[in-house]
Amino acid sequence: MNDFLDRYFGLKQHGTDVRTEVIAGVTTFLTMVYIVFVNPAILANAGMDKGAVFVATCIAAAVSTLIMALYANYPIALAPGMGLNAFFAFTLVLSYKYTWQQALAFVLVSGLLALIISLTPLREYVINSIPKNLKLAVSAGIGLFLFIIALEQSKIVVDHPATLVTLGDLKAWPAILALAGFALIAALNARGILGATLIGMLVVTLIGIPLGIVNYTGVVSLPPSLAPTFLQLDFSRVFETTALIVIFTLLLVDFFDTAGTLIGVAHRANLLDKDGKLPRMRQALVADSSATVVGSLLGTSNTTSYIESAAGALAGGRTGLTGVVVAALFLLALFFSPLAGMIPAYASAAALLYVAVVMARGLAELDWDDLTESAPAVVAAVSMPLTYSIATGIGLGFITYAVIKIVAGKIHEASPVVLVLAVLFAIKFATG
Repeated sequence: MNDFLDRYFGLKQHGTDVRTEVIAGVTTFLTMVYIVFVNPAILANAGMDKGAVFVATCIAAAVSTLIMALYANYPIALAPGMGLNAFFAFTLVLSYKYTWQQALAFVLVSGLLALIISLTPLREYVINSIPKNLKLAVSAGIGLFLFIIALEQSKIVVDHPATLVTLGDLKAWPAILALAGFALIAALNARGILGATLIGMLVVTLIGIPLGIVNYTGVVSLPPSLAPTFLQLDFSRVFETTALIVIFTLLLVDFFDTAGTLIGVAHRANLLDKDGKLPRMRQALVADSSATVVGSLLGTSNTTSYIESAAGALAGGRTGLTGVVVAALFLLALFFSPLAGMIPAYASAAALLYVAVVMARGLAELDWDDLTESAPAVVAAVSMPLTYSIATGIGLGFITYAVIKIVAGKIHEASPVVLVLAVLFAIKFATG
């Protein structure tokens, strides 16, 4: 068996062995397993069955990670993406009033487009055409969007007729435990504790049981039915103008996330070539794109590569064998659905707050010395939480970027792709 694994994954060639790959797989899994608890909680806001979404999350993560492992031979794990699941639930369904079945159809179409584009040089061209500062703004803006969602879910922030938002009741247990959970998660991550996010969520959940704000239903059981979400796609509104903008937004955000994750993990795993490029890039992009297709059919939002895979890379993971281990553990997680269903909103909010902080760091990397770059980025990032829409934030960012560059006499710095997108978003806003 060791000889077969060595030949298939090139273990010796990559300076690793079976034991190291297994440890790396367990490490990666523990850093990202929180998604099987958080994703159902978020998508439940869209009216989706939590049990079915739990199963869809586990299977989508397992299948997608296996594709990356066996086809691209990278130690990169995949699962439904944070931020995109919030966009799905809070923007597409709650704000734009699409049904979750229609939103799943948009996810599938965006995945198919990404898959087709990944087979050509176009994906790389589009990624390179978007200004770095707008890419950073998208990531940071999604972080701020997650932050306000988490504050709202835990009732730390509530609505107000005069000021739109105001401070909630900080004496209430959900608010207290959400803040305590966030502090615990941040502290454990700062100390490098394995599975810190999951530990923090479970600790505050357990505290809530004797307080009567958590309903204990057990830990282990057979998996729930996938039927409520499996193949439940509605294509009736795919060709509407707003839907096309939504599909493009899903495609764009996934583009940025994937590119950053692949390069970041490969760099930490020492897998980049002498020119700093990623070998087998096309295979990795195809694997990532197919993940969204698989996830949408099962019943979850965009499935994408996880930056948490870097934890496994730091533990020595160098090949797809790491991913095989991660996939096996996600399948094992299927039997812990009662635990996932028991996680309260305040516990998932604590995890969202932490993820939001990590994503918001992109603001620090903006080119603040060039206002034609930083101003549109800030508009994009701040607009996302304030309009409760990632798509709106991206659109306002592109429009602002194009207008400022033109007025400042720097239109030559704006790529044709950015100018075209700015016009399309302007038309979308003008026509409603």
